[in-house]
Amino acid sequence: MKDLTLETIIAVLEEIFGRGLFWTMAGLAAAVTLAYLYVLIRDRAVSWHKFLWAQLSMPLGAVLAVWFVLAITHSHVSDIGGAVDLIVFLGIATLGAVGMAILVYTVQSLIRPLRRAGGS
Repeated sequence: MKDLTLETIIAVLEEIFGRGLFWTMAGLAAAVTLAYLYVLIRDRAVSWHKFLWAQLSMPLGAVLAVWFVLAITHSHVSDIGGAVDLIVFLGIATLGAVGMAILVYTVQSLIRPLRRAGGS
């Protein structure tokens, strides 16, 4: 593996997660991203109350992401071998935290849209 291309990354992720699970996760991530963009465009403002709850959910997202990867790969925390493994786990935790925040904010905004002060 001389070059790190998008096709190589997709092939590795399909091998780790399985083709069906990987593309299901990619589709769900795309759907949540589109819903998040819809909410931002629709509301034209950020609800700081919803944003706070989204931020409070971030540690849970980080833990769930690491747990999910460990479960799928049949690994344990004791299998961490060095600095690169730690960096990968921190990356997974960061992506899980950000993903959870986006998901929580989007779900809250879809359930309870932002109210306008002017009544429109």
